[in-house]
Order: sequence, then C-alpha cells, then structure tokens
Amino acid sequence: MKDKSMNRFSIKSFRRGIGRVMFIVLSILLVSTFIFAGVLLAWSPGKPIPFIDENGRPLVGSISEKIHVNINGVEQGMFIKGRDKAKPVLLFLHGGPGLPTYWLTSKYPTGLEDYFTVCYWETRGTGLSYNSEVPPKTVTWEQLISDTIEVSNYLRKRFGQEKIYLMGHSGGSFLGIQVAARAPELYNAYIGVAQMSRQFESEKLAYKYMIEQYTKARDIRMVQKLEKFPIPEMNAVPKAYRNLRDVAMHRLGIGTMHNMKSVITGVFFTSFQSREYTLSEKINLWRGKNSSQYQKMWDEMMETDLTKIVQKLNIPVYFFEGVHDYTCNYTLTKEYFEKLQAPVKGFYTFINSAHSPIFEEPEKVKQILEKDVLSGKNNLADIK
Repeated sequence: MKDKSMNRFSIKSFRRGIGRVMFIVLSILLVSTFIFAGVLLAWSPGKPIPFIDENGRPLVGSISEKIHVNINGVEQGMFIKGRDKAKPVLLFLHGGPGLPTYWLTSKYPTGLEDYFTVCYWETRGTGLSYNSEVPPKTVTWEQLISDTIEVSNYLRKRFGQEKIYLMGHSGGSFLGIQVAARAPELYNAYIGVAQMSRQFESEKLAYKYMIEQYTKARDIRMVQKLEKFPIPEMNAVPKAYRNLRDVAMHRLGIGTMHNMKSVITGVFFTSFQSREYTLSEKINLWRGKNSSQYQKMWDEMMETDLTKIVQKLNIPVYFFEGVHDYTCNYTLTKEYFEKLQAPVKGFYTFINSAHSPIFEEPEKVKQILEKDVLSGKNNLADIK
C-alpha cells in the first residue's frame, strides 16, 4: 500500500511539475509576443522622414510627403520625396507585380531624390493602396496602364511640368515600357531597371542555371526540390515553384541583390523595419503581394513577349541591367534593347549587381542620371 501511495504521489508531483513548466513556457511566449509586437509598433510610426539641413531643421524647398490621391475612382497611396521640389519629376513604378519597394530605400538609399522629385506610387491593391473592397476585376494590366497615365497627369499638373520622367523596376518595367509607348507625350525619357523582355524564357534560363550551379555545389537536396518543377516543359509557373525559386535565386546571388543571400532576412524582415509605414501598412504590403489577382497578373506577364508588343519608343530610353540578374535575364534584355527603336538609347551594365542596380550601385546610377538621362544623351552607355 505504501508503494502504491508513493507512486500516486510521484505521478501527481510529475504532473504538477509539467504543468509549472508549461505555464512558464507559455508565459515566456506570451511576454515575447507582446515585446515583439511592441517593437514592431515602435518601429512603425508611419510618418515620412523629412530632409533636414545642417541644423537639423526641415530643408527649405524640399518635399517629403505620404499622401493618398483618387486615381480613376480609387484612393491610392504614394510617397513624394525630393531635396528640391523644383527638380524634374520622376514617377517610379515598383515591381512584383504587387510588391512596392520604397521601404528598401531606408536601408539602400538610391540618391534619386538629389536629382528628382520622386513619386513612389504604390499601385491599386498594394501597400499604401491596399483595400480589400477594391473589386479584383479592376486590378488588371490594362487598368494599371490607365492608372499610371492618370498619376503622371496628376504629377504634371501639381508640379507644373509639361513632361516628367518614368522609371520602371522589374515588374514595373513591364508596365512602364508599355505606358511609355502608349503616351510618349507625357515623358522626357523612360528608364528600365531590370527591364523585362521575354519573361517565360527568362524563367527557363534561370531554372537551367540554378540546376547547374546547385549540381556543381553538390546540393542534392536543392536539386531534387527544383526537379519537381520541370519549368521548360510548363506553360505557366506555379506559385509553389515561385516560392522555391526566390529562395534558390537569393542563395546564388541572382535574386533581388547580388549580395543578398536570403529572401527572408533581406526582403521580408527589411520590409518591417521601415519607419515610414504603419504596422498595418507593412502587413498590407504582403496582403497585396499574395492577392489572387496579382498572382493572375504574374501569369499574364509570363505569357507576354514584350519584344513583339513594344518595338519602338518615341522618347529616349535607358536600360540599367545587373550582369548577375537571372530574375529578368541580362542577356535577353540586351537582345531586346538592340532591337528596340528610339531616338536616343543607352544600355548600362552593372557588374556588381543582380536585379536592383539602383539599390546595389547607386553612385554609378547617379552619374548616369546626371550626365546622360537628364541631358538626353548616351555618352556613358555600353551600347547605344
């Protein structure tokens, strides 16, 4: 009887001990969650950071705004930044499609604001412009072309400039070059950064390169993961592959930036560090990116051959291309540029960059902007 009592006591003691441990663990998790949420909120005041002079006061003549404007019946958000608002206006079209990238400028300043009044517009259904009530059927490439023209006209009128500059990055270049072809009278020049051309062909080349590189590195696990998606045989690129592709590309330095080896720490975590977005706006960055409509637009982008759609521009055109870029293949873009007709052309190779030369080699970008783009020349170009 004594042994049975002792056993029952031991079991009860063990259960109480487990209960105390679980309580402590849950308490730690709860406290950690509150601390993490508090840090995120502290890092998310959501106010645009002003340009300041040597005395710490707002720089006279500068502009730093975060505003919403009604564009074709939908309130859409944008940052407008410039050290001198009398400078020429530049409309920046972000990529994705569906993922604004203004937040990257806090960690990787471009210096664009030294030469332009820059409008970082966040397209309908994304970031600052995210709204679950916006009908998905209105989020189409044709609608974004119309929206871009409307935003351009808003900027022209507001800043009293007959023409502005247009820059498209990655998915934004798919949009931008079509806008430049359709409404050249609005723009001084078009700048394509990581310019798209034949994107499905680009995906196939990237797939082949990744298989070769991971095979060479004897990373059998990654090779096996990639081989589950025989991209050259597909007519579309499934979302499951896109997620794997992003991880695999960044590890090889052929993704967002050549020196950015992780899409999680380099992109996802960095997006939550910007102080100019509120926490809800940061969450909306990813809600918009993962919306079903932008997934559909991505598929449409894969099916489109820009070399057949836009063969001529009636304004100067400049391509900024990272030699390590396999997201939008460098070689395919160069081939597109050589066939593209324009009054002035300039192709610029960035040897230390992958997909984002404006963030990776900003000093070279500034030199090109100052000496070529703003003067309508192509003296520094690799190919003219």
